[in-house]
Amino acid sequence: MDDSTIDAARALGDPLRRRLYNYVADSGEEVGRGQAAEALGIQRTLAAHHLDRLAEAGLLEVVRRKVSGREGPGSGRPAKLYRRSVHEVSIQLPPRDYELAARVLAEAVERHGAEESLHAAAREEGRRIGAATEAGSVLELLRTRGYEPEAGPEGEADGSGFRLRNCPFHRLARDFPPLACGLNLELVRGMLAARAEARGEEAAEARLAPESGRCCVVISKNNDS
Repeated sequence: MDDSTIDAARALGDPLRRRLYNYVADSGEEVGRGQAAEALGIQRTLAAHHLDRLAEAGLLEVVRRKVSGREGPGSGRPAKLYRRSVHEVSIQLPPRDYELAARVLAEAVERHGAEESLHAAAREEGRRIGAATEAGSVLELLRTRGYEPEAGPEGEADGSGFRLRNCPFHRLARDFPPLACGLNLELVRGMLAARAEARGEEAAEARLAPESGRCCVVISKNNDS
């Protein structure tokens, strides 16, 4: 375990810092100091201090840009904004390297053209998860598996669907995009199908719609989602 991982874990040990991190992560966008302070009901200087500590630990990224919409002299200084870092933090004692195992397995699947078998296994696993999870809605079901559903205009054009901001298989999808995205899609489809069958309702539809910085899956909600 390297020092950066320890620093990140230590940074999240503070309850207020943890709340700030969750607020920025859940917003899905760049957040200013004043905005974060107001949301948590704390002073701006306190929010700034903890946001900077989170950035120093690699959990947040800092972006400087003008938010007034104006440019040129008199438009003000660029604001300091924060967004969730793409840096991943994983603590395992003793250390394990499941990512290496996933990469080797992905390479073997591609070499031997076993994508159909992989997709079938993903659907079955998704159905098992969907049947075993007592979630009140599709959104809650997905959140239990590390997805971050974002409802509204980011989904279907009419606002009836939603995208998934976070991909739990981000590193694998970066190196094996068709394979990982196909696995992800079938896993989600299996989860949605099992949940719908248990409730006697029509399953929400999942499909691929890759977009930079987001999960490749888009879900069209049914009326009960």
